[in-house]
Amino acid sequence: MLLEVIRLMDHPGELLEDENVAETMPRRLGLSDVVERQIHFYRGEVRRRGRMTDEQVRDLIRLVIRRPDAEEVFWKAGRQMAGEDDGGPSSIGRIMPRTVQQALARRRVRRGLHAIFGRRIGGFAPGPFALEGRSLPFIQADPGGAACHFVSGFCQTAIERTLGPGFQIVHSQCEARKDPLCRWTITGDARVGDTAGVAELASSS
Repeated sequence: MLLEVIRLMDHPGELLEDENVAETMPRRLGLSDVVERQIHFYRGEVRRRGRMTDEQVRDLIRLVIRRPDAEEVFWKAGRQMAGEDDGGPSSIGRIMPRTVQQALARRRVRRGLHAIFGRRIGGFAPGPFALEGRSLPFIQADPGGAACHFVSGFCQTAIERTLGPGFQIVHSQCEARKDPLCRWTITGDARVGDTAGVAELASSS
């Protein structure tokens, strides 16, 4: 998905006659034959239920963080992996109590990240939504913290699919910023009808 996002973002809307190749090359990587071959290779691995090695994951992350738009690439890939195009929350989900919706959101994130990385990625602290983790695999490959946007994008879509619009993921702490751990929380928006739920979220974030 990371490579597919790069390919999509690098596709030019038009050809620029005065384009400086030295400056735009990092944004044209997605158009290369190498990326196309890697996408086909990884698709084949998915069909065979294969998994990338930790070193392959690190190499892919290091490839992305060389780009000036690395944070956006990770964010969009996370959104796509969480099912950004699946639509909004179900009608059943909308009538559930807020605490049940929050529990479903936590479970969706926990299971989804485990399926992607093949291991547990952090854990949830008490509260509506507070994902925390130390020495996460993408932090080890990217000490600058851009790869954390993958989790941010994934959580944002999972929250929207479960709780509906009006909530925003906040990466409030990050090991890349010398914090003791990485932490993702949510804040409620005034547009949300359940004002009690919003107050609860605001007080716990």
